[in-house]
Amino acid sequence: MTLHNNAVQVLEGYGDQRELRQVYLDHLQRHPDGMWKGCAEGHITASALVIDPGRGRVLLTLHRKLRMWLQMGGHCERSDTTLAEAALREATEESGISSLRLLRSDPVRLDRHHTPCAWHLDVQYAAVAPDGAVAAISDESLDLRWFAYDEVADVADESVVRLVEATRARL
Repeated sequence: MTLHNNAVQVLEGYGDQRELRQVYLDHLQRHPDGMWKGCAEGHITASALVIDPGRGRVLLTLHRKLRMWLQMGGHCERSDTTLAEAALREATEESGISSLRLLRSDPVRLDRHHTPCAWHLDVQYAAVAPDGAVAAISDESLDLRWFAYDEVADVADESVVRLVEATRARL
């Protein structure tokens, strides 16, 4: 199965945000290259909110290019076989935490947003950090910091706040 096929399968099985989900499916139907950064019309991305449920906090990155506090995530790579794998890879690379695990195998939310490179059709997951996890800043970050659930609205935009809310509802 290709990553494109996996994305279609994941999105067809995702029961929330039906209108936005259809936008993603239509995009993939029109664009065989819709998974990749090279697709100028936009592309599917994968992200994961890193959470520490025991301490009631999330790990956010101050994105180097966008200069915003965001969850970990980014472009899919040719070596990714599933969207969940891409989200976990991105979370691991950007957090420096090697033993993350996905909270669930299905997405938590979808979020479509414009970036300097194109429209990102982000498929968002949640990843649980192990007890005592130590994060390390990657090249893509200016900073990396744990925030209590109730602090996120003070530093991040509404899309991140909605992702935190949706993740907490699934705990």
